[in-house]
Amino acid sequence: MRNAAAALVAIVCWAGLAIQFAATFAVNHDVATTVWILLRFFTILTNLLVAVTMTWVAIGRKVSPEVLGGLTLAILLVGVIYWLLLHGLHPLNGSALVANVLLHDVSPAVMALWWLFFARRAKLRWSAPLWWATYPVAYLIYVLARGQMDGRYPYPFLDVGRLGWLQTARNVGGIALGFILAGFVLVWIDSWRPLGSSRGSR
Repeated sequence: MRNAAAALVAIVCWAGLAIQFAATFAVNHDVATTVWILLRFFTILTNLLVAVTMTWVAIGRKVSPEVLGGLTLAILLVGVIYWLLLHGLHPLNGSALVANVLLHDVSPAVMALWWLFFARRAKLRWSAPLWWATYPVAYLIYVLARGQMDGRYPYPFLDVGRLGWLQTARNVGGIALGFILAGFVLVWIDSWRPLGSSRGSR
């Protein structure tokens, strides 16, 4: 059941990524350009990481609780930021809308449910949120460096050209604080949650 549920999570992510790739390719008609555009987005990178990891789990491989917890937190960040800051900015239809729903709504929900029901419980340390923060920090460095090269930023709250460095830093600081606090909440939930596999299981 655990592996089958992981496969479902992976399928949701892979489907969303494939549909988004097709929708973006339909505009650019070039594979390299499409890949370059998509790899700018935290949503795409995080769904890709979840897809690969949950595929690994689905075939019976072991993944550490820290990695699973960090991915759960990261994909939840995708959903929360979308609904708080990005929803409705760009009207979508057709396959782009389907991909948007899968990548921003469905994948965070199914990954969170999988973690609650099937991840090993009481395994996360209170230091984990600080380690988890290295992923969005690495993404921030990467995307700001890209933006400095081509002047394009994936999200309005990271648009240094329009907002300036000070406001961008404030935006990033607020999101970072929320991410770390949410990480501590995730660890707290893990310490008492009745669901999840036993301490000694995979």
